[in-house]
Amino acid sequence: MATATHPRRGEFRNEPITDFSSPENRQAMEKALEKVKAELGREYPIVIGGEEIRVAEKMRSTNPSHPEQVVGVFQKGTPELAHKAVETAHRAFETWKRVPAAERAECLFRAADLLRKRRFEMDAWLVYEVGKTWPEADADVAEAIDFCEFYGREMLRLAGPQKVVPVPGEKNYLAYIPLGVGVVIPPWNFPSAIPLGMTAASLVTGNTVVLKPSGDSATIAWKLVETLYEAGIPKDALNFLTGPGSTSGEALVADPKTRFIAFTGSKEAGLRIGEVASKAPKGQLWIKRTVLEMGGKDAIVVDEEADVDAAVEGVAVSAFGYQGQKCSACSRAIVSEKIYKEFVDKLAKRVATIKVGPSEDPANWMGPVVNEAALKSIQEYIEVGKKEGRVIAGGNRAPGNGYFLEPTVIADVKPDARIAQEEIFGPVLAVIPAKDFDDALKIANGTEFGLTGAVYSKNPKKIERATEEFHVGNLYLNRKCTGAMVGAHPFGGFNMSGTDSKAGGQDYLLLFLQAKSVAEKVQKN
Repeated sequence: MATATHPRRGEFRNEPITDFSSPENRQAMEKALEKVKAELGREYPIVIGGEEIRVAEKMRSTNPSHPEQVVGVFQKGTPELAHKAVETAHRAFETWKRVPAAERAECLFRAADLLRKRRFEMDAWLVYEVGKTWPEADADVAEAIDFCEFYGREMLRLAGPQKVVPVPGEKNYLAYIPLGVGVVIPPWNFPSAIPLGMTAASLVTGNTVVLKPSGDSATIAWKLVETLYEAGIPKDALNFLTGPGSTSGEALVADPKTRFIAFTGSKEAGLRIGEVASKAPKGQLWIKRTVLEMGGKDAIVVDEEADVDAAVEGVAVSAFGYQGQKCSACSRAIVSEKIYKEFVDKLAKRVATIKVGPSEDPANWMGPVVNEAALKSIQEYIEVGKKEGRVIAGGNRAPGNGYFLEPTVIADVKPDARIAQEEIFGPVLAVIPAKDFDDALKIANGTEFGLTGAVYSKNPKKIERATEEFHVGNLYLNRKCTGAMVGAHPFGGFNMSGTDSKAGGQDYLLLFLQAKSVAEKVQKN
């Protein structure tokens, strides 16, 4: 079924990525970086029903390229404020759900237009707050625009009576209606696309929202909330709450008036949300719905019949783009032993060309990891990896006072090694030899995750086998395993990678709706 069109916009098309080799774009980005730099360190409130709330305890987000630089100061929300936010959203639901779908969609289209106008400025916030390089930041903002455009059109497609099989003597149809209050808990690694995508999907379907962003990317979330307000979303329909996940976040999930939770983050946090949401406290009238996108231990299989140079490039980009801090990042390269030495030698040379440093400098291809805790955790995994394999690239902290790590490749790793099984979420790649294609697929499927994967092979039969047997939600053939495009690559994984939400696909909005069947007996004259 084709995606619905909008009378002013036509068919959905992905937002083009900015070409920073253009002097005009480069100068615009430099100007945006200077503008945003002057705004760093400001304090932002909690917003509940339009009321700006400040509390005594604060949280700070900092620039991982320059940890002494405060990006934003935020309020440390409490369980009491969490319940207040849910209650406010619950009251607003009675009004917002009655707003026609076309008007709700128009809010998303206006938000997309506003983001286009502020694109370089939004890029700059991502560079400063979460250490994204220019291209990574721009792709993140482009995806946020895509989500607004795509979900707006999808709501137009789903609005109104849906056709069903006719029954003689009856007038019957099916209608999609909203659920209620949604709690949106996004991660820091795609701090523009994922918060806006989950929030936009919740709002356009007629639900109200309490957005609780990651403390590492709260400033960007604030900028998105401001954009949605300006685009016409009522301030009681979208509430903004910062605070620790263990207190205010858990209170949001447990509240009996919360109807659903949209979450992207770690396996452990996702399972905890599922556990808390499964309980029905007194006064709760429904079974809470959870939309959970969790971790990955993604593999790229390199067959002996592959284009080795193309595979090396795909693995390097997938493993070390945004410092490996993507749930879709390649953290395992499973390589046929017939080409293993050639692949490893070429990969080591390719990784040696990667320049690491502050993200505001466009000469750096890799920036910092997000915070000190992430840095220490990744360093511990590297030390484990040194005992489980052979370091052929990196292995150390990179120069600078930021949270910089060298892109690290550890070869000769066994499939059951810790660095081949546990999600590291950093620039660490395990290279695993495989006897043949059967063995490679077995190794690829040999984790608890099932998010993304890729296969490089020129053999059509092997490609066909991979499509049947490689158990991941997003499979890529002869290309990298990162970079899912809204509309083209609906995103979500299997097993411990989550509930296979398929964000950016035609199934996604149905997760935020419930279907009501109506049948009326036709009266005879």
